[in-house]
Amino acid sequence: MSLTATSAWSPADVAAFSSASAQMRAANTARRLSRDGAAWTEERLGEHLWSKQVEILNSVRDNRYTAVKACHGPGKSRVASRAAAWWMETHPAGSARVVTTAPTGDQVKAILWSEINNAASVAEARGEPFRGRVNETEWKLGKQLVAFGRKPSDYNPHAFQGIHARYVLVILDEACGIVKHFWTAARAITTGEHCRILAIGNPDDPGSEFRRVCGKEDWNTITISAFETPNFTGEWVPQEVSEALVGPSYVEDMRTEYGEQSPVYIAKVLGEFPDDADDGVVRYSSLRACTHPEPPPHTDAELLPVELGVDLGAGGDETVIQERRGMVAGRVWTTRTRDSMQAVGKIVEAIRETGATAVKVDVIGIGWGIVGRLRELAGEGKITAAVVGVNVAEASTQPEKYRNLRSQIWWEVGRKLAEDRAIDFSTLDTPYRDKLFTQLTAPKYVLDSSGRIVVEPKAETKIRLGRSPDNADSLLLAYYTPPGAAHDSLGWLKAAKNAQMGGR
Repeated sequence: MSLTATSAWSPADVAAFSSASAQMRAANTARRLSRDGAAWTEERLGEHLWSKQVEILNSVRDNRYTAVKACHGPGKSRVASRAAAWWMETHPAGSARVVTTAPTGDQVKAILWSEINNAASVAEARGEPFRGRVNETEWKLGKQLVAFGRKPSDYNPHAFQGIHARYVLVILDEACGIVKHFWTAARAITTGEHCRILAIGNPDDPGSEFRRVCGKEDWNTITISAFETPNFTGEWVPQEVSEALVGPSYVEDMRTEYGEQSPVYIAKVLGEFPDDADDGVVRYSSLRACTHPEPPPHTDAELLPVELGVDLGAGGDETVIQERRGMVAGRVWTTRTRDSMQAVGKIVEAIRETGATAVKVDVIGIGWGIVGRLRELAGEGKITAAVVGVNVAEASTQPEKYRNLRSQIWWEVGRKLAEDRAIDFSTLDTPYRDKLFTQLTAPKYVLDSSGRIVVEPKAETKIRLGRSPDNADSLLLAYYTPPGAAHDSLGWLKAAKNAQMGGR
């Protein structure tokens, strides 16, 4: 029977031919969508991806390793979730695996897997549900677990072992917070030619493994600046997409709050890793190393002593009171009052709330009067903390090394404790920590003709920063150990390290 002689076909021939044609069209569509993540997202979910998101999916298709360093709010979690769903749905059933991780359980569940669950719900609502079943952090085909999300503390470095499939996709979300041995574990299960790793996140830690891989030749690195997103370039996107992406108001807020030279602006607006300034007193990479995604547990002894540092505002600047508990940076109290007795009241409130045993106050300007009043209250038994006045303009206790006490405090407390990863900033919320780190990294230093360290005056830092570094100064005072004090921060650190090393 000739295929062109359709008039001679029987009904069974016509049905067979139609079925074969439909199967061929379906196979061609499947092949096309397996090569085009953006088309799959549009046809399966009815969603539009903007150009950088399309570039990310194309990179996952074409490159074994893809690193995406992105500003705040470009839709990076949305595209990572669509990459996971696209991967699972366009490879033969049972042949693909997706493993995702992030620094914390909330980031795994509430961000990436929330988006994956959203994709599954959208597909179901459109009448084309995904294969298998998707729940909070798992995707199963029958009883087989084919995709899952875990935070690092949920497993040891060897937990990825035993994951074998022809097509494995590992997604490292919020990649700056993923420690090195989990990157090694990810590579161990993606050795096959058809396996992939997608690392994506905000580049806010210059000392991270994420930064290292972004400079490697075997990684295809994509950078997304806020200025490359549709709300700045004019690229067409649907209104609902535009409203979900970073916009000019956020960028202006970041510029005003932190300044265009700050590490926070560089990472969250430009999508670049900030570099440590050669002439900066405190290194940003050191501060980031003192921050843990989830605060580690501390014994009661490790949370002693409780002390306060107070930087008094002048001319409209903030008065800032910073608590330290052992080496953990604690609560903060602020006020803009010009009434020195109201400032005393705020300090007394902080002493009573914390049970602080010492309060160290910057005595320059109105500080002498406030220290005097606090000592009167201590003499009357109304507060129990030792009151220490600190004049940062006076001579250093090591005059051969530092020009003045300000230089010594900034170097020995700010620089050294951060370099030794001694201060724990994990309990501070992210907006405050960003502000604090911006202030801590702002001051510059030089060496004078005698080779002594000279940290620039506060007034110079204020001009460049656009505000007074009151939060940073109060923190340094909280950790500063005056001569003759019973507690020595640097001595405590050495003792703790010796204990960890068994006294060696």
